Amino acid sequence: MAETAYLGFASRDGELQHRYGDHVHLIHDPLALTWLARLSHPACVQPEVNRLVALLYRGLVRETMNRQFPRRVVRTETRMRTYTERGYYEGQILDPETEVTTVDIARAGILPSMVCFEAFCEVLDPTRVRQDHILMNRTTNDQMQVTGAGIHGRKIAGPVKDRILVFPDPMGATGGSLAEAIRFYLEELDGPPAHIYALNLIVTPEFIKRLTTEFPGIVSIYAYRLDRGLSPDSVLQALPGEHWDLEKGLTDHQYIVPGAGGMGEIMNNALS
Repeated sequence: MAETAYLGFASRDGELQHRYGDHVHLIHDPLALTWLARLSHPACVQPEVNRLVALLYRGLVRETMNRQFPRRVVRTETRMRTYTERGYYEGQILDPETEVTTVDIARAGILPSMVCFEAFCEVLDPTRVRQDHILMNRTTNDQMQVTGAGIHGRKIAGPVKDRILVFPDPMGATGGSLAEAIRFYLEELDGPPAHIYALNLIVTPEFIKRLTTEFPGIVSIYAYRLDRGLSPDSVLQALPGEHWDLEKGLTDHQYIVPGAGGMGEIMNNALS
């Protein structure tokens, strides 16, 4: 039995309906799913890979800003002010004084973070936008099973307190690397951020459970696709999250099914 959640698009407020909680946002976007299906196909290679990743993240960061970022009311003149005293726009815009940091988790997060950084700089006061860098990788045992994640280098270029933190990483698989990075920001730096957003192209039920359990109310997830392809047939016919404990999207080696392969390798033309 194939996944049924995307056959009829049971959606509400532009999101796929689910029972994972209010901090999980599975964006209902057929165009993004079209690009993502193309990106996931084995025939998709560079430079098409990175072009599609950039396209997808431009849309995902826009969704996040529209739905979550602070707004302010402004009164600004238009070109029609020359002809009439009513030539003003008065209404909401995104608050340009919002402070935000996007975090690049190398390798797969390098390009997505840069796309988000540029998008923030185009809309907000660029002096309030920052990009941090973290070098980390999964740790495995003798059976090549993932046992955790370790940080091997970092470049944190400023304060964290009261800033929005964004972690753009294409594959939300186990959540181990992201959880480790989030704990570092919460425990080792100057104070709690305003909120944390994980921006992923594909997520698994395991990823969602880890982040929502370990960081309740602190982290919100924005993603285009939920992959739970190793779940029992009866679960694949049910609303996502209805039988959460039975949902499975990861192989024994922690790769996503149906997934897109190892995006860190694919995006960098690396063998491992």
